[in-house]
Amino acid sequence: MSNVFWITGLSGAGKTTIGEELYERLKKHNGSVVLLDGDNLRSVFGNIFGYSADERKKSAMCFSRLCKLLSGQGITVVCCTVSMFDIVRDWNRRNINGYVEIYVKASPETLLERDQKGLYSGFKKGTSSEVVGMDIQMEEPKAPDVVIENDGHLSIDECVNEILETIGGF
Repeated sequence: MSNVFWITGLSGAGKTTIGEELYERLKKHNGSVVLLDGDNLRSVFGNIFGYSADERKKSAMCFSRLCKLLSGQGITVVCCTVSMFDIVRDWNRRNINGYVEIYVKASPETLLERDQKGLYSGFKKGTSSEVVGMDIQMEEPKAPDVVIENDGHLSIDECVNEILETIGGF
């Protein structure tokens, strides 16, 4: 059975880093694995989606449907995306077999410290807007299968082990 590992959290929480390691581990045991990342998916879709709440919802639903299509063909999917809406995650849970929701959390201080894309510092300076967690509210996942507190206390291996333990390992 294929799974969809939906890794969600704010920008800088560590979704992609954890997702890349999960992908590598899964690939060793099952060749039919694909890694999807929100930023890369935006590019694949021709950057047709903006960053408003409505545009983010549309893009998240496209990502969800793509994950359902791939998993329906026996491909395990690791999808790293902000996915800030309950309606999207609820749709995933109802429509995607083998759906595993992982919420990667980090403190505001950690997010500001990491700030690889300059989103949070730009918002504080007034040069950025439509930043999830700042001027766009994120609906925190209500019932994720795994919650990872990623303020740097756990190694990436420990984070991935926690996810794999949830599905019973390999």
